[in-house]
Amino acid sequence: MTENARSFLAKSTIKANNLEHRRKINFNMGKYAASVPKGKKQFSDLTAAREKAKNIKWQAMETLDEQLELFEKKFTERGGKVVWAENTKQALDAISKICQEKKCRMIVKSKSMVTEEIGLNHFLEENKIESIETDLGEYIQQLDGEPPYHIVTPAMHKSKEDIAKIFYEKLHTAPNLTPQQMTAVARENLREKFMHAEIGITGANFIVADTGGIAFSENEGNARLSASGPSTHIVIVGIEKVIPSLDHLSLFWPLLATYGTGQNLTVYNTLVTGPRQPSETDGPDEMIVILLDNGRTNLLSNPKTRESLYCIRCGACLNACPVYKNIGGHAYGTTYSGPIGSVITPQMKGLEDWKHLSYASSLCGNCTEVCAVKINLHELLLENRWEAVEEGATTFQERMAWKVWRQASLHRTLMNKGSSKTKNWLINKLFKGWTAHRGPLQFPAKTFNELWKEQH
Repeated sequence: MTENARSFLAKSTIKANNLEHRRKINFNMGKYAASVPKGKKQFSDLTAAREKAKNIKWQAMETLDEQLELFEKKFTERGGKVVWAENTKQALDAISKICQEKKCRMIVKSKSMVTEEIGLNHFLEENKIESIETDLGEYIQQLDGEPPYHIVTPAMHKSKEDIAKIFYEKLHTAPNLTPQQMTAVARENLREKFMHAEIGITGANFIVADTGGIAFSENEGNARLSASGPSTHIVIVGIEKVIPSLDHLSLFWPLLATYGTGQNLTVYNTLVTGPRQPSETDGPDEMIVILLDNGRTNLLSNPKTRESLYCIRCGACLNACPVYKNIGGHAYGTTYSGPIGSVITPQMKGLEDWKHLSYASSLCGNCTEVCAVKINLHELLLENRWEAVEEGATTFQERMAWKVWRQASLHRTLMNKGSSKTKNWLINKLFKGWTAHRGPLQFPAKTFNELWKEQH
């Protein structure tokens, strides 16, 4: 078992037995579950909308090279710059170079899972550059020294009392502030940062190829301020976020809002097509887009797992997953948690170290049922398991156990041998790896053959 797998089992065991943690998650997810059905009512034919979105993403991924080149052409025509980053190092090197050129000492950034993926905040801290998270949930997590818990709701696992305590300890506020008062404190602290930061960094929900635009959605307005206040705007985005046309935003924006938070439309939806133009009064002097691969072409090259690149990061599969609901986001030990994270992380980072995530599923199919773009997530989890076995990323004990099980299943005489007590002992005591995190298997007192003979 790898170190990552051991860490996952340890963390998930602790969280699954933490009833207070589960209470908070169920409370917050309950609000989500109540909102989403209301948002879905805006679609006259929701199934058709999801099918169309999936087909658009299929088209985008099948012609990804053309879409990205078109985006670069259109974006650079308006004065923007594009950097192609094959991996984390190249992305961080590009950001470091820009920071040195601008003599940057402070950066404001909006919520971005890609920046978490490359460890940007830690990198900037090592280079003596202050990086401030301006999304309220991310701001709370940064104050508490934790990574995001959820890809849409970073502080989902915290109650308002938990957050008030963090503000009291880190910002020296009164100990029992209301959510409204805490929001006001965060606003007051962050507004000044937008005015003094040399660089603003955002992610992107979509890359629009035909207009060379970057589209992002938010509920707080902090991404707009991060993109327009500082003189330099850097966008870090995964190459899979591309959609072919501006017209497609009229479908993807409502889908993302409904499946992400239950809204008809997110409060702020912004399309940025480059730095400030000569005729414009607002916006940055310079805008750079870093297109990040970082293992995404591993998914693209695999015809079966390519479908996972359709994901629009709405977080619906996390909220539906019985495993995620019990162990939470931090147990996964990676940027992308829940079903989608369990599908893409092993492919992006390597099956040998991360295949265990694809087994962290009941295969109930609820993730597939709720996916905004109808990705067959539970089938992709099975695909990862199959590839892990084919590549030999299994232990000798595991292979032998399944060989024995296979032979017994294929030969009825072997299956019928021994009493139920003997079989129970063999499975539950000898194969401890199976029962360590599962309930004991109980064989029936009579075999199927014996029951059949009695009946017929």
